[in-house]
Amino acid sequence: MRLFHLFLFLVAGFSAFSQNCPNPGQNPLTAFPVCGTSVFTQNSVPTCSGTLLPSPPCRKDDVADVNPYWYKFTCFTAGTLGFLITPKDLNDDYDWEVYDITGKNPNNVYTDGRLLISCNWSGESGLTGASSAGNNLFLCEGPGIPLFSKMPSLIQGHNYLLMVSHFTNSQSGYDLEFKGGSAVITDPAPPGLRKADANCGADKIRVSLSKKMRCSSVAADGSDFQLAPASASVIGAVAFNCGSGFDSDSIELTLSGKLPPGNYTVITTKGSDGNTIIDNCNVGIAENTALSLVILPKTFTPLDSIVPVKCSPNELRLVFKKPMLCATIAADGTDFMVNGNYPVSVVSAAGTCNNGLSSQIIIKLDKPMQQAGTFVLELKSGTDGNTIKDECNEETPAGSALFFSVKDTVNADFIPVIRYGCQEDTVDYIHPGGNGVNNWQWDLAENLKANTQNAIARYKVFNTKNVQLIVDNGFCIDTSTQRVLLENYLEAGFTVEEDLCPLEPVTFVNNSKGKIAAHKWLFGDGDSAFTASPIYSFDRPASPKSYKVVYTATDIWGCTQTTSKGVKVYPSCIIDVPNGFTPNGDNINDIFYPLNAVKARQLEFKVYNRWGVLIFSTDNWKRGWDGRYKDLIQPGGIYVWTLRYTHGDTGKQVQRKGTVVLTN
Repeated sequence: MRLFHLFLFLVAGFSAFSQNCPNPGQNPLTAFPVCGTSVFTQNSVPTCSGTLLPSPPCRKDDVADVNPYWYKFTCFTAGTLGFLITPKDLNDDYDWEVYDITGKNPNNVYTDGRLLISCNWSGESGLTGASSAGNNLFLCEGPGIPLFSKMPSLIQGHNYLLMVSHFTNSQSGYDLEFKGGSAVITDPAPPGLRKADANCGADKIRVSLSKKMRCSSVAADGSDFQLAPASASVIGAVAFNCGSGFDSDSIELTLSGKLPPGNYTVITTKGSDGNTIIDNCNVGIAENTALSLVILPKTFTPLDSIVPVKCSPNELRLVFKKPMLCATIAADGTDFMVNGNYPVSVVSAAGTCNNGLSSQIIIKLDKPMQQAGTFVLELKSGTDGNTIKDECNEETPAGSALFFSVKDTVNADFIPVIRYGCQEDTVDYIHPGGNGVNNWQWDLAENLKANTQNAIARYKVFNTKNVQLIVDNGFCIDTSTQRVLLENYLEAGFTVEEDLCPLEPVTFVNNSKGKIAAHKWLFGDGDSAFTASPIYSFDRPASPKSYKVVYTATDIWGCTQTTSKGVKVYPSCIIDVPNGFTPNGDNINDIFYPLNAVKARQLEFKVYNRWGVLIFSTDNWKRGWDGRYKDLIQPGGIYVWTLRYTHGDTGKQVQRKGTVVLTN
């Protein structure tokens, strides 16, 4: 199987190559930029060691980017991605994977298998790719696996990588063509210029492009650009980040001399290489595209602005139009002071530095500014002997100042005032306002909402309510949550045995809930009681008699709730078994069962016919035998019964046996 061959190849490959793939295009960070309208030809593929890829669908096969080339592209119109890889030698085996790397470091493909959206690791040789002929997005190791996978769906604005792996250990190349899918991966925007600025010496100009362009299309002699008026000539050009990639969106032009202050125009032209600067789809910036450039007299960089402060700020972010020298920022913050409605001290300052330059300075304060006020941030000479200097070493003068204001912090604490009722509770929620609060958002539980300063809620379910208030004054926001307990929850309830013996005391166990102040019991025989859990005995009835016991609970707020249960009192609790019964449907003596078995526990009652066949069994003394067996009425005659139980008072185990006469 190819898996075994792959393992041998990887072991041999990893030992044969001293390093992973360093050539541009052979790793994710230096992937070739793709134009969907072009055919990419790799006439040869350098051999290099691969890196294992966490491919979840093919985890058991341990795939790797052997002898790879990587391609990067962006989806400009959502749809499916189709492409074709045609080996120069059709006996070669090529594999591939597609990743969605939006918002990710490209090297994450080596650690995060979730980035994979399609792959094909067929063990067959020949043409491969993604097309309408494919049925699966993920095809893994093995002979006979189809060479074409299903086309993956691309999302507009997402960034992708395609890895093409040359499994066959040769340097024969391939053609890569994107076709058959509905997604657009060609940038429709024409290339152009975005802005230009000069360095401090005004002898270099940095031009920003509207999109990334081919590094190879930039003429090193700078002839892709002209300057008007021609106070100096462009004599060189270098595209940034081309040492580790193929495209760039920034170019630095070297001038023949220093430009005096004034207005200039940077103009594109066809360079000594016969073209303007071209993009990855071979579209060039139009000739005579112009960009304005202003060279100002050399002067200091003023304080520009303060990033709008947030609620209770403990720092200020100072912004500059030019990068400032980080080395000129006094770390103890003594370049700055704050004056205003109340004292605030600066304790430190630092830039967000890159190569010794920063366009922001973060000024830390000694405490959060929680009260409203108007303030001025003033620049002064710090303990380092200067104020601050820009990238051209020009010092911003002391006394430069910026104004800013702070609003009060807010407090969302509120007071609940409960008005108890028997059917409905009313709660008044009170917020004191103040500090400019102009927005209230109440969540009063039970899907009740309000947006007024004070709120009223009416509840019919008495329990704990989780109530939240969010307040703000357009500057600060605060949230407060309280558990509001409605204590007048009242639930009347009690337990008692269902079957009772006459003249024996029985306890009515009260399990009511709430702040109960009074109890009332009506036993159904004319008597009553007013304790929580009364002990009561019923008189002996002539025959079993049922009573309805009614209990009413009254709480400390005067609210009441009533509940009731039925009990049955028997003339006697002496357990006995009849010696005959007539199951003829006249409702008189139709059922055979133990009588008065109120105190029987773990009861077992059985009936046998004359042949010893068990025809009835029960553990409920009230569920007797109706004279039937397998739904057929049994013939009249003598039947044997057995009774076992434990007596509830004495704990004694009782076993009895007897006969009964069934009369039809």
